[in-house]
Amino acid sequence: MTAIRSTRPSDLPVIQQIELAAGELFRGIGMPDIADHPVPTVEILTSYHRAGHAWVAVDGHDRPVGFILIKPVDDAAHIEQVSVHPACAHRRIGRDLIEHVDGWAARRGLPALTLTTFREVPWNGPYYERLGFITLAPSDQWPELAALMAEEATHGLDPAHRIAMIRPSRHPR
Repeated sequence: MTAIRSTRPSDLPVIQQIELAAGELFRGIGMPDIADHPVPTVEILTSYHRAGHAWVAVDGHDRPVGFILIKPVDDAAHIEQVSVHPACAHRRIGRDLIEHVDGWAARRGLPALTLTTFREVPWNGPYYERLGFITLAPSDQWPELAALMAEEATHGLDPAHRIAMIRPSRHPR
């Protein structure tokens, strides 16, 4: 099991570096525009940190190797971003971060996790399906989630390649 803790202010620049490294994977599959997308600013990351909506997976020296950011959307815990440094890939760190958030959400009475992602990118849609997420048809998306999908489109993310997904909480309340 991966060690996971709440973020600290000193983690925020490290989170940016993890996001940069993880973003490079998109360059390798012909999505340089995604690889070049700016990482969240320290100010944005600080807002997640202050809200208690940011966690890091850490190595044996308490250094972040992955992170997850969430926000409440439609009475669910919406995963805004989950990234793992490529040097630490294939160790179930992303899964452990999602499970951590699942438990956090269940303790707060939030019945589900949601996210938006790329449909065909192997470490996006197909990966989340293996973790129990299901794709929501546009007509089944809750209002705030549908608004997030529309906002993504205004930032250049092609709706034909994007999906919204949901997974009921697996943790008892």
